[in-house]
Order: sequence, then C-alpha cells, then structure tokens
Amino acid sequence: MALYEVLYHSFSMSVSHTRNFCIIAHIDHGKTTLSDRLLEFTGTIAKRDQQDQLLDSMDLERERGITIKSHPVTMQYQARNGESYLLNLMDTPGHVDFTYEVSRSLAACEGALLIIDAAQGVEAQTLANVHLALQQGLTVIPVINKIDLPNADLPNVKKQMEEILAIPGEEAIEASAKAGIGIEEILEAIVARIPAPPEGDGTLRALVFDSLFDIYRGVVGYIRIFSGNLKPGQQVRLMSTNQSYETKEVGIFIPKMSATNSMKAGDVGYFIGNIKTTAEMKIGDTLTDARHPAAAPLPGFKEVQPMVYSGIYPINTADLEPLKMAMSKLQLNDAAFVFQPESSVALGFGFRCGFLGLLHMEIIQERLRREYNMDIIATYPSVVYEVEKTNGEMLFVDNPANLPDMSVIKEIREPIVKCVVMVPNENIGDIMQIMMEKRGVVESTESVDTRRVMITATLPLNEILVDFHDKIKSVTRGYGSMDYEPAGYRAEKLVKLEMLVNGDPVDAFSSIVHRDKAESRGRALATKLKEVIPVQLYQVAIQATIGGKIVARESVSAMRKNVIAKCYGGDITRKRKLLEKQKEGKKRMKAIGSVNIPQEAFIQVLRTG
Repeated sequence: MALYEVLYHSFSMSVSHTRNFCIIAHIDHGKTTLSDRLLEFTGTIAKRDQQDQLLDSMDLERERGITIKSHPVTMQYQARNGESYLLNLMDTPGHVDFTYEVSRSLAACEGALLIIDAAQGVEAQTLANVHLALQQGLTVIPVINKIDLPNADLPNVKKQMEEILAIPGEEAIEASAKAGIGIEEILEAIVARIPAPPEGDGTLRALVFDSLFDIYRGVVGYIRIFSGNLKPGQQVRLMSTNQSYETKEVGIFIPKMSATNSMKAGDVGYFIGNIKTTAEMKIGDTLTDARHPAAAPLPGFKEVQPMVYSGIYPINTADLEPLKMAMSKLQLNDAAFVFQPESSVALGFGFRCGFLGLLHMEIIQERLRREYNMDIIATYPSVVYEVEKTNGEMLFVDNPANLPDMSVIKEIREPIVKCVVMVPNENIGDIMQIMMEKRGVVESTESVDTRRVMITATLPLNEILVDFHDKIKSVTRGYGSMDYEPAGYRAEKLVKLEMLVNGDPVDAFSSIVHRDKAESRGRALATKLKEVIPVQLYQVAIQATIGGKIVARESVSAMRKNVIAKCYGGDITRKRKLLEKQKEGKKRMKAIGSVNIPQEAFIQVLRTG
C-alpha cells in the first residue's frame, strides 16, 4: 500500500495515537538534519526523493543553513509496542525575527524536541526557545546532537542543561542526526513522553499557524485542529476578521500536500478556501464553523507589527513598476512584510518598507535581487519611535523626515530590547565595552560553566540593528551567541540629525540619533560626503545640524581655473583684476547654483552605513 493511502486510512485512527511536536534549537545545531532523518526512518519519503534539507524549499534557506518558512509534515511510525502512531512535525524558523511565528507553531503542538549541540552546549537562543516552549506548557524532550564530533563534551552539556534550563541530564537522548544514531530512541520518546492531543468539545476551532500563496489556488492555510471536524464544502469563518469562506480542500503534508476527506481534532494539515491574499488569513487566527461558531477564539493571537523600517529604491528609475510588482509578489507569501510608496529628493521614487527584524530585511532584499533581478539601494534602517507632542498628541514615527519640529515635542521614546549574550570568559570585558558604546545597561552576569558567561542587558533596538551581532562574533572569534526580545519603550534624549549640502537639507541622510552621539555621527557623515561629492567651480559647504545648530562642517574646495594663463607680461594689477573678476563670478554662481549630488555618491555613503 502506498504511503499516501496508509496515511489516508490512518486518519480514522483515534486521537490517542496522534502526537504533535516541533523541533526547537539554536541556529546550526542540526534541527533540519534531524527532521530529514526522521522522514527517512519513518519511510515518509522514498529513497529516490531523499535530499539534504528536504523541508527547506528556498535556495536562500539551503545556502545559509537557516529555516525561514515553517514546514509541517505528517509521518506514520510503527512503535516497538506494535501500535501505529501518526506523528505531526512542525518545523519552525530558528531566528529571533520570527519569534511570533515560532510561538504559534509551538501553540499547535503538545511537545517539543530540544536539540543541543554536543560541542557548543546551551546557547542564547536555546534558552529563549525553551522559555517559549515552557510558556506554552509543552513537554520538552532534550536531544544532545552531534555526539560523534571529536570535541563533543557530553558531561558538560548535561551539567549546563541542569543548571541553566533546569532539565535533568538523564532525560537527554544522545544522538547524531548526520550519522543516524539515536533516531529510533527519539521516535520512541515522542510516542512515550508527549501526550496525545485533547479531543475538544466538538465545535470547530482550528489554529492558523502559517500560510502561503499558491498561484492557482489562492491562499493555503496551515492549520492544527483543536476541536470539531473540517470537511470540503463547509462554510468557515476567521474570527479576527469575521470573514466567511467556503472550504475547497483539506489535507495533510507527506511532505507534499495530499487531499483527504476530512480533518478531525488533533490533526495538522492545510485548508484552502476562496482567499485571495495572505493579509486576509493572519497567523495565529482561529478558524471556526460559520453556522455554529466557537464562543471564543484560541488564545495568543496578535497582529504582527514591523519592528524595522528602511527605504528601498530602484537604482534605475525605469525599474519602479517592476520593483512594485516584485514586492507585491513577496507580500503574497509574507504578510509581515509591508511597503508603501515614498519619494526622496535624493533617490527619486521608491518604497518605505517594514520588516520584523534585520534578518527579515536582509532576506527580502536578497530575494528581490536574486529572484526578481532588481538592482536596488536600501536606506539606513530605522525603528519606530513614540513621539509625544506638547499638546498631548501621540505620533509613531518610522521615518526621520516625518519627525515634527523639536519645539513641539515633549519627549521621544525609543524601542528597547532585553538581550541575552553568551560569551567565553576571556571576552567579558570587550563585550561589556561594546554594550556601553551601544548605550546598553548590563543587568546581570552569570557563569554558565567554567568557560562561558551569560550577560543579560537592555539595549536600544536602534543601536543593535546593524553591526552588534557582527561585533560579538568577531570579538569572540565566533564563540559568542545572542538572542533578544522586545522590552517596551523608554524616553531618551533623541534628536533629528540633518545634513545640509550648500545650505539645502538632504533627506536621504537624515536620522534620529541620541544627543550624545549626534556630533560624532554628523562628523563622520560630513567626512564621507566630502569624499564623494564632486568638485564644483565654487566651495561647497557640508554641514551637520541639530535643530538649526551646526555641529559639524566640512568643505569641498572650489575647482580653480587658471584665468591668468592668457595674461603674459605686464603689471601685477592686471592679473589681480582678473582674479577679482573670477571671485565675483564664483560668488554669483554660488548664489544661484545648487549642487547636483550624483546617485553613485548616495549609494556609496548608504552602503558604508
């Protein structure tokens, strides 16, 4: 019997033989490799279809070794006790930018496999993911992966588990996903330790934990059913928008989409209705029966708000429409990515884009360049500031150009993050120095083991956007790791830094910075602009200003034309007369001329940050 038919018939299995679980881990601890081994061991994929990183469908995911999009899959496992079980695995993104998606995937499970690298031990993100899983009340099964590495240190990893995660070391399963060691023990632990899903009260309630756009069938929603049944032809309603749709198809992932006659409580699969955009189907929403709706939605739903904003402009102005089309296509599969048109005096027409975080921004830009052949320039990333005016009005500002005059501002609040950094003992001084430079406040330091320290600090999100992670990696020679979570807003002495070229403000270089750092940033920008602005026939002043006060200045010297070349011999007064005449002409030219800064100059400055 084909696997599809086996799984199709197994849908008549009782809920007690279903197990829903996910895999959580720090980046590069072997999460995707383990999911490949589980699929092979359970026979979910045929030998001819086997490949590494099977659940990572994007080239970008394969190249970077990261999971960007969640991928569920249904497996059937014949346990040692002779019983047959249906295992639903929800592969989750591993990066901090996608924390909300991870939390929704965890909410769709009863258990989680926690993967810890036998050589690297507990990392910052391991800790964050365990807290997320425990908040959702999941059963955590620890797996120490890569035990076949020559530098694997099992006793130390077990000690870290007990001291940092409060998980008994003897509960850990020793495995090597690459070598296929311990895979059966992991499957047996899933069956034995993870509880079966509850059957619910019979009213349809399903959690939407992800979605994607299919060009032929519209939006495909990834769902976990908590109670009731779902069948094709059934009228359903999304509780956050109150919109009703007709169910066209339901099914499971094995690992490709395969239609079934119905889905019941405990099942994980997909549903297709007549939904046109992913914006209509929000992650974390509850799907219920339109005729007999549930009294209350499933808990935990929230609207995903962008954390980081950046302007994206086409280098060639003729590419504006193709860029808009490319962004619309990306948005079909990623509702968290938002954009709206904006124009800049310097860069022309483009788009103001909102992202979940810096990795999300990097991925979108890379996909625009790679999948749609777009030649783009991105402005310096900024965050959303809360601005309280003197009249009590509250504004949310993501673009420095929209900041009102400082005279009408009571205070500006910036987003703060709580950051956990794990570093080797010898680097603690350097890391604290970097945190101080980034206006961070160290809350606590804790020894993880004899070799590493965990530093907890609060930092402004704006300060860690660009190079904080890179600095940690370079200072610790790759051994440091970090994780952060939003920690609200805090009032700070923030000002708008503007760059004037020949007296005219250049909006592309405007930024909201801390008062103490404004002068040094203004000086650095002025120096950089001096290098890239072409020489004119008159002197060009480059000034950094804060609220009308000049804090830094550089000058591009005038091009000197040899006007006295034709004046040979004669009195010195003749030469002086010509030079005075030239000076007069340059003054007049400066009064009516404006400096034309080439786009290459903007690109150069923005690329160097």
